[in-house]
Amino acid sequence: MTHSTGIKVRGYHLDLYGHVNNARYLEFLEEARWTFFEECADLPAFLSSGIALIVVNINIDYRYPATMNDQLVIETAVKSVGNRSAVIHQCVKLAGSDTVVAEADVTFVAFDGKQNKAVAIEGKLRELLTGLQHQA
Repeated sequence: MTHSTGIKVRGYHLDLYGHVNNARYLEFLEEARWTFFEECADLPAFLSSGIALIVVNINIDYRYPATMNDQLVIETAVKSVGNRSAVIHQCVKLAGSDTVVAEADVTFVAFDGKQNKAVAIEGKLRELLTGLQHQA
């Protein structure tokens, strides 16, 4: 399953060269992940479970400069689910085109706040994540 989130580039997103600052992409990607889980899963029930999805690695490839007033679309899907971690793939494109602005693989673990440690991805969480996995 691939989910799309739209974002409009604003002036405060830009660096001195008039391009979206590289750090802003982290915020765009996070917004898209929250929207993905809000719209594709029962986020309140998940949040009340005491398990959090904690980002442990982000690998971003910047491909094309986004500028003021560009409309971006961030496509988000679960790429893979392992025993203790999973990866979400996100692709930022200029809206209405195939122009890829950036791509990212975001690796996360399931973190149990009560145990204060990462735990196995199993049960309902595994079902949820595999159900959201992109089928190529």
